Parts: sequence; structure tokens; C-alpha cells
Amino acid sequence: MIKFPTQSAEVAPAAKPLGSALHGSAINLTDAIDLKNTLLVAMPNVADPNFSHSVTYVCEHSDDGAMGITITRPLDNITLGDILDHMKISCSNPTIRGRPVYMGGPVAMERGFILHTPHGGWESTLEITPDIGLTTSKDILQALADGAGPARAVIALGYSGWSAGQLETELTENTWLTIDATPALIFDYPIEERWLAAARSLGIDMNLLSTEAGHA
Repeated sequence: MIKFPTQSAEVAPAAKPLGSALHGSAINLTDAIDLKNTLLVAMPNVADPNFSHSVTYVCEHSDDGAMGITITRPLDNITLGDILDHMKISCSNPTIRGRPVYMGGPVAMERGFILHTPHGGWESTLEITPDIGLTTSKDILQALADGAGPARAVIALGYSGWSAGQLETELTENTWLTIDATPALIFDYPIEERWLAAARSLGIDMNLLSTEAGHA
């Protein structure tokens, strides 16, 4: 099963905004919040290259911390075919082999994660919602290679992690917009459109915010 990072060495660096924070609704750290099944959309002033213009799907969030998969950073030099070859799974279909693999985050990039819908009966799956799961077992890769995997999937190496209270602090600093996740926002938009589309679902034009931030 997927576990939260419990030591500082296992936690992704905080996403650092440039300059003054953009103003938004305040988060009271004394209030319990649950961001599971939420999209974190980086504000335009986030400078950290791991998270700039990114969208991250929160898979778990508790008092121990949070973990998620970033869905906007395809790796330049790795495709699903490379992973299948490494796992000694046969696949000759060029469409399947060419599927993108994402940098799910800067933590544990040697580990593979499949974010997908619907669930299926995979050996090791974290059930996030009744429709969305996160699987780490080899059987789902075999199914993808056979063209019989889940209808929609994000294949990722690594994950994004936050220690206890870290994500809540970043919210008070206006590092993230938080948006209720939908399968369409996670899986259906072209990669290059996901950041703008996620913000647009709240009626926010990131291009305008970028202009305002530049004149702050």
C-alpha cells in the first residue's frame, strides 16, 4: 500500500511563490480540512520548477500529511514502452508504447503509480473515490500492455508529498487554488491545457492573474 512520507527526507520541497502572495480566501489552520480528491492548481507566481504551472491531484490527506500525483509534467525521455521493457512485459503496439509517463512529483521517482478510472480488480490499489484509484502493482501494467487496462489512466513516476501541516501552510500563502476534482479535469484535457482548464472551472483566468502578478 502507499504510505505517507513520515520523515523530512521523504517530503517534497515546499512550492515557493515569487514576490507577494496573491490574495484569496484565508485558510484557518485550526480548522480541519480534507483535500483528498482535490486538484491543487499552482498560482502563477509559483517559481519552483517542480510545481510551476502545475496541477496535482491529492490522493490522500490526513493529520500525517498529504500525497498526490502531478498530472501536467510528461517526462521527455520516458514512455510507457520504456517502463514495460524494464518490467519485461511484452507489448508491440506503438500507440500503447508511446503513451506519456508523467513526473508525479519529486519524491521516490523510482516508484511507479497509475492513477485511473474505473477501479478494476488490481492487486494493490488505493481507493480514492468510488470511481478513481491509484494502483502500484504490476498487473495493471500487464493489462495496459494488452489493451485491457482501465479506460483512463495517468502513468507516473514519483509523487508529490507534504509533511503534517505543510500543505495547509502553503494554502495560507496563496500557493495553490483548490478545485474539486472530476475525471474530465484529471484525464480528458490535453496536457498543455490542464492548468488553464482547471482554473477556468472556477471562473478564473490564469492569464489575467499572471498579468496582475507581474504588476504587483
